[in-house]
Amino acid sequence: MNPAPPTGERGDERKGGVKIAIGADHGGYKLKQALIQHLKKKRHKVIDAGAFSEESCDYPLFAKNVSKLVSAKKVKMGMLICKSGLGMSIAANRAKGIRAALCHNVEMAKSSRRHNDANILVIGAKYVKKGIAKRMSDVFVKEKFSGGRHLRRINMIDRSIN
Repeated sequence: MNPAPPTGERGDERKGGVKIAIGADHGGYKLKQALIQHLKKKRHKVIDAGAFSEESCDYPLFAKNVSKLVSAKKVKMGMLICKSGLGMSIAANRAKGIRAALCHNVEMAKSSRRHNDANILVIGAKYVKKGIAKRMSDVFVKEKFSGGRHLRRINMIDRSIN
């Protein structure tokens, strides 16, 4: 089944919340549900881009849904979860303007925002415990891009791909 991508707008950061699209396949479903609750408690606006159960499904569909929303700037950022995180990362990074970072700990999530201006956090549910995933999501949302020499490098990547 090919679920249609959800639509939305940016969240109002002045009120403390950020608009975030989140998606997972069956292997990341439980962690996605926990992160949705966590992010909503933090006053973020969350768009659930599927999957909607633990029934076996195809991760590229959900990577595409989240990537489209981020690329179109309908949300500020995205989060993707599958069992290893590898498939989601590969699929999301195929979309123009997407910098999906597969992270395993809080420091990687922080660095992905600061140095790479990552706009999608990818988590492997098999390798990251729920508490760490929550902390990673908090850091990912809060951290700002450093710019400077890092911007030069991102521009180099964009020029080489486009």
